[in-house]
Amino acid sequence: MGDKAHTHPGAAGRASAADHPTSVRNVVLVGHSGSGKTTLVEALALTAGAVNRAGRVEDGGCVSDYDEMEHRQQRSVQLSLVPVEWDGIKINLLDTPGYADFVGELRAGLRAADAALFVVSASDGVDGSTRMVWEECAAVGMPRAIVVTHLEAARADFEEMTRICAEAFGGDDPDAVLPLYLPLRGAPAPDGHAPVTGLIGLLSRELFDYASGERVESEPDGERLPLIDEARSLLIEGIISESEDETLMERYLGGEQVDVKTLIEDLERAVARGVFFPVLAAAPAADGARQGLGTVELLDLVTRGFPTPLERAAPRVTTPEGAVRELRMCDPGESLVAEVVKTSSDPYVGRISMVRVFSGTLRADQTVHVSGHGLADRGHEDHDVDERIGALSTPFGKQQRPVSHVIAGDLACVARLTRAETGDTLSAKEDPLLMAPWRMPDPLLPLAIEAHSKPDEDKLSQGLARLVAEDPTMRLEHNRDTHQVVLWCLGEAHADVALERLRGRYGVQVDVVPHRVSLRETFGGPAAGRGRHVKQSGGHGQYAICEIEVEPLPNGSGVEFVDKVVGGAVPRQFIPSVEKGVRAQAARGVAAGHPLIDVRVTLLDGKAHSVDSSDAAFQTAGALALREAAAQARIHLLEPVAEVSVLVGDDYVGAVMSDLSGRRGKVLGTEQTSGGRTLIRAEVPEIEIGRYAVDLRSLSHGTARFDRRYARHEPMPQQVADRLPEEVRAAS
Repeated sequence: MGDKAHTHPGAAGRASAADHPTSVRNVVLVGHSGSGKTTLVEALALTAGAVNRAGRVEDGGCVSDYDEMEHRQQRSVQLSLVPVEWDGIKINLLDTPGYADFVGELRAGLRAADAALFVVSASDGVDGSTRMVWEECAAVGMPRAIVVTHLEAARADFEEMTRICAEAFGGDDPDAVLPLYLPLRGAPAPDGHAPVTGLIGLLSRELFDYASGERVESEPDGERLPLIDEARSLLIEGIISESEDETLMERYLGGEQVDVKTLIEDLERAVARGVFFPVLAAAPAADGARQGLGTVELLDLVTRGFPTPLERAAPRVTTPEGAVRELRMCDPGESLVAEVVKTSSDPYVGRISMVRVFSGTLRADQTVHVSGHGLADRGHEDHDVDERIGALSTPFGKQQRPVSHVIAGDLACVARLTRAETGDTLSAKEDPLLMAPWRMPDPLLPLAIEAHSKPDEDKLSQGLARLVAEDPTMRLEHNRDTHQVVLWCLGEAHADVALERLRGRYGVQVDVVPHRVSLRETFGGPAAGRGRHVKQSGGHGQYAICEIEVEPLPNGSGVEFVDKVVGGAVPRQFIPSVEKGVRAQAARGVAAGHPLIDVRVTLLDGKAHSVDSSDAAFQTAGALALREAAAQARIHLLEPVAEVSVLVGDDYVGAVMSDLSGRRGKVLGTEQTSGGRTLIRAEVPEIEIGRYAVDLRSLSHGTARFDRRYARHEPMPQQVADRLPEEVRAAS
């Protein structure tokens, strides 16, 4: 793997539609922001002959991070597909953002891929979020390899980085994380730093020199061989320990020489099964060079060691009604099952859907069934519609290269699917099917927005609908209590991208306003009120009088109405009118305009007129009586309290618990979990955790995550209520 001869420098170039699942590899690149994923994708495309110079296609555009927003943000913010071809194999490289705010794009890439390259910077190491993604891949058995980048850094140490990776990713078996090659450094520069100019293959003991810009194979001199013997022995033992041939280890320990061909075959099988995780080194090509260091080795690993789509476990498929269906997954002749893993908009083409075909064959101009279920909580209504497939293409930078069909196992883009959203299933019109959506992170940072002007207001609803259709990690809320439009995001960078897309793609200018939580009111003690609505102004008059008593109830009781009228003082037909007026006033609030809850309102007495009394009159009287009772009592402001669960590394437990206490939180308990992490459960007022998604990330260096759910409303301390801005205390 990677040790075979390459007489041709770039083995294929442009990738087109694949003709069989065995000729496809779907690989997602994972790593923290700045680790070099995008640079690596461009280097691989250059080595494969897909671009004419580093990261450029014929029109001068980049193959990844080609969006103007990514240039302004100076980082990847969306999933990008870069297909290349190597030795007759189509490789779909899925470049994902490394910043935590765009984890939804990462999850989409994991869904579409069959294997993962974890890109680790030699100068930065392995961060907590990368470890968490590794654990997710391990849970589903996804094959993985590790690529060490930034070897040009002054203090870069490949051997030390390999040790760190084995410790971080190896778990109980660090010997499953071992290098296949060792980097060779050239003559030291004036600053004393020796650049990496080549690699030594540990299995073949061959030297691959990239100093000329082309990969040149040679035999290493005798002085270098002893330097690799220890690493080579460890690698051979690691491969043999994962071999399906149980006698191989015994034979090896008995002194038998295992031939390199057998070792490579066992290595490839172990990588494909997800039980061995090779470490490789890579660097981009220098100006004018055709190959970056380690890129040939990486492409060989992908084509020979990573699994084909046929080896992926079949996702669960049901009918839209929920009946389980058994399919021969990844069979081009089976019934169609494809999934929209990404949705984007192009100002000229319109909506573009990136699709992974899991079964059957998708053809241009075909009518398909579009099913979307299970994302109603994100503002996506369940839907089942038929749509006609527009043009099919494979993306390459800003270009879309037309194809006539896409077989099972391959990825492509579909133009103008107007109803399909990210996470939707495409299936045959005559045989509708549904794939369960993948797990999405909950957006926990609220962004309250208002249209900047009347023209923006007219376009806002449509712009927001398109935004959440593209990105299911956003949630749109129209809060009926605060009358705010709230876009829930994963973090500040995610919110910035949402605002820029609204402005740039959809021409909607919005203003960000302070987010308000849904406050409530209740009575602090019993009170009585009398509602008198008597008008005689000519014509039909209005006459209604009612007397009520109000008392507080336990939390969660709502508004209870009790009729204790005796003697017909209020005619029976008007008692529901009084209740209706009381409840309407309770919904409007009695002090600051927040809904009134947790009270019992008892109707005790009243008066009516045989001619002038009416339903409307007694509704008004009931509302007046409740307002008078409120004027006689102390009204408490209630705030929502959330039940919060924080999963954090043990090193940060003290800091997180202290921070929660500073937010008026009550820690309910802690629970030790696997991987050196602790689950903290607490109750915290929602007004204190509006920016917790941002603050927790800073506090834990990106290693913690949390979720929240509404628990109840409870009285807000008076000193806190007094500090609230007037626009928060009073509802709009």
